[in-house]
Amino acid sequence: MDIKFDLNKSLFNRDPQETPLGKKIIENSILLIDKIGFEAFTFKKLAVIIGSAEKSIYRYFENKHMLLLFLTSWYWEWVHYLIDVNIRNLDDPKKKLKMAIINLVNATSENPMNKQINEKLLHQVVIKEGGKAYHIIEIDEENTAGLFQSYKILVKVVADIMAEVNPKFPYCTSLSSNLFEMANNQIYFAEHLPRLSSLKSGKNQNEDLIKMLYLFTSKILY
Repeated sequence: MDIKFDLNKSLFNRDPQETPLGKKIIENSILLIDKIGFEAFTFKKLAVIIGSAEKSIYRYFENKHMLLLFLTSWYWEWVHYLIDVNIRNLDDPKKKLKMAIINLVNATSENPMNKQINEKLLHQVVIKEGGKAYHIIEIDEENTAGLFQSYKILVKVVADIMAEVNPKFPYCTSLSSNLFEMANNQIYFAEHLPRLSSLKSGKNQNEDLIKMLYLFTSKILY
């Protein structure tokens, strides 16, 4: 089965999760952005790949910026889903925090339930291009429209867990948002700017990242 998330309707003209063509647009946009980068990506190039008219893509998304916002929002909803499922039966806040970090890192693994989305490649898009979704001049207008809601809700979920661990700690939201940014930046640095990270790119990278993130958060909170 495919997992469908209820995303802000302002992100799209028509929800691509609801039609075969929409799913094809999502699947192939991830592949193409990962391959050539967001700057070189165009709806015209995407249309050639999916064998459809360029105007058919505009029926789903106003422009490629909105498509990028959709993709990043979907990814954060996916991380939220995994965390929610896996902490549901945990009572110890410290165990919840460890599980949240594990799911943040391992959300990058490909999942056969999501046929049209390759989570590993989508995570690469989020790492390399995700900042372009909100480092924009229109940030305040788009924030007012709720276009970053998925990310903000996820950050709050983890911040609330941190507050359970240490109710007296006054900076849970900042620590939570930095946790997510650090996870992505350290993966990027390890692969492309290795002198900026203690992580080593390779098969043990995720395990080492989990240890590092948990060490940082536990030293601050405990």
